Amino acid sequence: MYNKLSRRKFLGGSAAALAAASLVPLATSCQTAPAVQSFPGICEFGSKFGGVQIGAITYSWRNMPAGLENIVKYCKESGVSSIELMSGDLETFLGAPPRPQPSTDLRQMASAVQAILESRRSQPTGGGQAPRGPRQLTPEEQAEMDQYNADLKAFRLGVSPEKVAAAKKLFDDAGIGVHIVKFSPSRWSDEEIDYAFTTAKAMGAKAVCEEINEEAAKKLAPFAEKHGMYAIMHNHAQYGQEGFSADPILAVSPAVMLNFDAGHYYGSTGLNPCDFIRKYHDRIYSIHLKDKTGPHTDPKDTNQVWGQGEVPLAELFLLIKNEGWPIYLDIELEYDIKPWSNQVKETRTCVQYARNILI
Repeated sequence: MYNKLSRRKFLGGSAAALAAASLVPLATSCQTAPAVQSFPGICEFGSKFGGVQIGAITYSWRNMPAGLENIVKYCKESGVSSIELMSGDLETFLGAPPRPQPSTDLRQMASAVQAILESRRSQPTGGGQAPRGPRQLTPEEQAEMDQYNADLKAFRLGVSPEKVAAAKKLFDDAGIGVHIVKFSPSRWSDEEIDYAFTTAKAMGAKAVCEEINEEAAKKLAPFAEKHGMYAIMHNHAQYGQEGFSADPILAVSPAVMLNFDAGHYYGSTGLNPCDFIRKYHDRIYSIHLKDKTGPHTDPKDTNQVWGQGEVPLAELFLLIKNEGWPIYLDIELEYDIKPWSNQVKETRTCVQYARNILI
């Protein structure tokens, strides 16, 4: 039942199924079915297949033109009706001050560090000299950054509810649900954290996302409880670290949930993410979907086109479907895109990949 579905088999052998699928509308009204009771906001519309909500984190379109209007367009073109919204696009729409542009030296340093990191992705851990960090800001640059941070805080504390409502209307009119806003606010002031939850809730989201750690969970939990929301913890390679466990983090509060990245989990541990999901399903709000190689494959822990890696995506989809767990499944597109395609087209392929398994 759980044999891996290759991209070739999906795109070739399932051509008839895909042709039929293309005739099915991918976006209709959220009013067509009631929300799932335990997780308000999940609707049987658009990209919900066999009871499983397939969405995307808008980070998937990071190299496309930015802006909320463009995100709505990308959702429609890819057939996505549910998103984890990156906060940068939202705050830009709401009128956030522009971030100071780095100097030429800083841009060159950032590019050099990125090139070094990319060249070492498949190298054994511990080899070679670590890249140097970015140079220290000049007094003028530091003053500019301090002023920006002050202006950004003032903006956040002064955002009008009407502007947020206008942002939500863009998605509502298109039949797109925002179930998470990725603010990552644990290091912000208390007033700004409150703004993050207030704004996310006004957008229709039930959760604000942060990188997984106990300190962040303790910081955000009271705000999540106050607003009747979740502070959800996203993982990268933490589960591959000796002794790391989600248990003490989840013990902080019932308002702390997981934004479980199945791809990063497999890439760092080599363990089947379905086993983790079975154990923690009642504490998982959403799952990031990607295909990767594992830690013992060459190249190790490397993003792959869906069906060409080792993550048991089909098993994961069917597990969620068969158990009926109301967990959002979000595409996080990170594999290399060929010149003849783009991130929106590839997201649509991933949506159809999931649909082909679930229906």
